[in-house]
Amino acid sequence: MAAENSRRSGVSEEWRCVGPVEQLRKQKCRRLYAEAGRSQDVALFYVGEKFYALEASCAHAEGPLDQGDIEELNGCYTVVCPLHFYEFNISTGKSESGLRQQTYEVKQEDDNVYVKFGCEPVHLRRPERK
Repeated sequence: MAAENSRRSGVSEEWRCVGPVEQLRKQKCRRLYAEAGRSQDVALFYVGEKFYALEASCAHAEGPLDQGDIEELNGCYTVVCPLHFYEFNISTGKSESGLRQQTYEVKQEDDNVYVKFGCEPVHLRRPERK
């Protein structure tokens, strides 16, 4: 299943606060769970002193990109899907395989991180603890 920019078409994108910079930069990658469901989850990366956001499920077989290895080559960062080892540039979402992940704009403002995210008007949440 290939990711497409039109996947969330028809729904306006809004800047959503996902947490404080100080807390979010402690982890290279984390999954932001959307209340609209797993297909709307976002992988938030912090590498090279910058935040990036991608669709969390791999376009190939829906593997968890938030659990993939992050590699750097010549200043470009990629995430490697842990299921079948497809690599995606975390800035562009592109893979040499031709697959592409949805990317999201990220900004830092007032010591918080915001992701421009288009889904139903709900808040990003952390997974519930069992």
